Amino acid sequence: MAQKTAPYGIWSSPITADALVQSSITLSDVLLDPVTRKFYHLEGRPSEGGRAVIVDTLAKKDVFGGGWDATTKVYEYGGGPATVFDGIVYFSNKHDGRVYSVAAAGAEPKAVTPDGKPYRYADFSVHPAHKHLVAAILEDHTIDKPESVVNKLVVINTKTRSLTTIASGADFYAAPRFSPDGAHIAYQEWNHPDMPWQRSAVHVFAFSVEDDKVTLKNDKRLAWDDREVGVGFPVWIDAENLVFLTDESGYVNPWTYSASSRQAARLLASPLNEDFAQPAFRLGWSPYAVLDAEKKTILFSALKGGRSVLYSFDWEAKALVPVDNPFVDVNAIRAIDAKTLVFEAKSTREPSAIIKLTITDTSTPYVTTTYEVLKSSMESLPFPDGIISQPEPLTLGTKSEPVYAILYLPTNPEYSGPSDPAEKPPCVVNSHGGPTSMAGQGLQWTKQYFTSRGWAWLDVDYSGSGGYGRKYIDRLNGAWGVADIADCAAASQALAEQGRIDAARTTIRGGSAGGFTTLAVLCHPALQRAFTAGTSLYGISDLTRLAQAGTHKFEARYMDKLIGGTVEQIPEVYAKRSPVNNAQNIRSPLLLLQGTEDKVVPPEQAAAIEKKIKEQRGHVEKIMFEGEGHGFVRADSIKLALESERDFYERMFHIGA
Repeated sequence: MAQKTAPYGIWSSPITADALVQSSITLSDVLLDPVTRKFYHLEGRPSEGGRAVIVDTLAKKDVFGGGWDATTKVYEYGGGPATVFDGIVYFSNKHDGRVYSVAAAGAEPKAVTPDGKPYRYADFSVHPAHKHLVAAILEDHTIDKPESVVNKLVVINTKTRSLTTIASGADFYAAPRFSPDGAHIAYQEWNHPDMPWQRSAVHVFAFSVEDDKVTLKNDKRLAWDDREVGVGFPVWIDAENLVFLTDESGYVNPWTYSASSRQAARLLASPLNEDFAQPAFRLGWSPYAVLDAEKKTILFSALKGGRSVLYSFDWEAKALVPVDNPFVDVNAIRAIDAKTLVFEAKSTREPSAIIKLTITDTSTPYVTTTYEVLKSSMESLPFPDGIISQPEPLTLGTKSEPVYAILYLPTNPEYSGPSDPAEKPPCVVNSHGGPTSMAGQGLQWTKQYFTSRGWAWLDVDYSGSGGYGRKYIDRLNGAWGVADIADCAAASQALAEQGRIDAARTTIRGGSAGGFTTLAVLCHPALQRAFTAGTSLYGISDLTRLAQAGTHKFEARYMDKLIGGTVEQIPEVYAKRSPVNNAQNIRSPLLLLQGTEDKVVPPEQAAAIEKKIKEQRGHVEKIMFEGEGHGFVRADSIKLALESERDFYERMFHIGA
C-alpha cells in the first residue's frame, strides 16, 4: 500500500487509549520461592480498579480471588508487597493493611498480623529455619502526620499474629534479608534529611531464636560516615558472604562482606563507571541475583547510556563478563538455577514482560543466552509493524557538563511524512519524576500514542537524574528549579535549532517532580519561550507548603538538599522557586491533572496554581480524578488523562483545525 502524507499531529493511529487500557496490565515484580524454586509475578490490572494480583506465572493462575489486592503504601510509593517461601505466599492487603498468608495452591488468605492497627507492612523475608517468622518493614500511622509516622523493622510471628521489634530509632528501614542458614540478618537504614541513595548504611546482626524469642547481637555497620555515601541492596550469596551496593567510588558498584572476618571489600578488581542500581524510591527492588552459590556466580544489571546491561560475575577472577541481552530496562531479577533467570523487562520494541533468560554458553568472552516471554503486559499487539518509534539517545550540553536526552521521532508506516516538506513535527518534552529518577528507554505506550500520530517526543534526563553516577545526581543539589528547567529548555531549543522539531508547537509535561519542573519552566521569564503549552500531572506548585508537613514522611526532607537548606533556613529561596508565587509570568496554556487522594503531592497544590493563573486571567484547565492517588491506576482514569492531554495540545496548537 502506498504511504500517505498528512500534516504532523493528525496522523491516524491504531494506538488508541481504549486499546491500551483494555488489553494492558502493569508488571511490577517477580517472586521466587527459594525452596520449591517456583516463581510468581505481580500484575496491576487497570480494568479491575488497578488492583495488584499475584499470579503463578507458569500455571497462569491467580493466587487469590477478586477481593484481594497485594499493594502496600509503606513510604507511599510502596514496593515489596509480597514474598513466597516453601509454597506459602505472604502479602500485604491494600484494603486493611494487614499481612495475609495463602497456600500457593489457592486457599483462602489468612491474616497473620494484628487486627485493628493502623500499620502498613512491606519488604518481607522469611526465616529459613523458623518458617513462621517473617521479617518486615512496619510503618505505624497511629498519629497519621508525616512527622509522627514511625518506621521499624519487625519480625511477624505468623502463628500468634504478634510482632517483635528488632530495629527502631532510625527514620527508615529497607531490605531485611536472612542469610541462608538463618544465623544472620542484614538490612538497610537511613535518616532524615537524606534519601537512601544519598547517605545510608547496611547493618549485619547475628540472629538467634529460642522458644520464639528473637535475639540480635554483634552488630556490624557498613557505612562511610565521613562522606555522603549510599549503601544498600544487601543479598546473601551463602551463609558466610553478603553482597551489597554502594556508590563510594562515585558509581553504584558491588562490595562484599564476610560474616566470619567481619571485613568488607570491593567485589570488582577496580570500580566500574556504571550504576548497578537506580535510586530506590520503592522497596523490594532486586537489581542482581546469585546464580550459583557454590561457585559464587552472580548476575548483575547495570546502567550504561541510560540502558540496562547484564554481567555475569566470576568470583575467582573478580571479573565481569557481558551477557547477551536484548532488553534495555531490566528489573526484579530472580535466579531459578545456575543457568536460568526470570525478570521483568522491556525492549525498545516490546512492552514490559516477564522474561525467562537461559544461559547457553559461558565459554566465550560474551555470555550467550536465549529468552522466552512468559507473560506480556499486552498479550496481543494489534498494531502494524514499523509503528513503534525507536529511541535516539542524545548527549547535549558541554563535555564537562553533559545533559542526556532521548528523542523519539514521528513514526507510522501509513505515512511517509507531512504534506508540506518544510513542516517540522510538534513535540512533547517530558520531564521525568523523582527528580532523582530517569526516563528509561524501554517501550512505553504513552510515547507511542503521540509519535504514531505525527508527534516527536523528547525525554530529558536533566541534571540530578539517576543512572549516570553520583556526580550527575549531585548537580541538582541546591539547584532544583534551576538546573532542571534550564536543561529541559536547552534540550528543546537545541532540537528546534537543528530543525528536528517545531519550536512554535512544543509542549512540556511531567508528573510529580516532573510536574514541578514543568510549572517552574513555564514561570521563568526567559526559559518559558522554549514551550508554548504545558501539562502538570500531580505536580508541585508550592515548595514552602510542601515542606511544612505538606507531603509524606519519606520525602519530607528531600528538599533540604535539592533546594539547599530547610524552609526555616532559606524561606526566601523556597518562595522564589515556588511556581505559585510566579504564576503571573505564565504565558502558555496549562493543563492540570490531579488525583483527589494524593498523599505525596496533595490536591491543594494543583488548586493553588489554578487559582493564581485564573486571577491573572491566564488559560488553565484542571481535571480531578476521584479516588486516585499519586499516579493513576484505574482504566477510566488512564484513558481520560491520555485523551485529555492530547485533546488539550491539539486545541492549543490548532492541530487538525
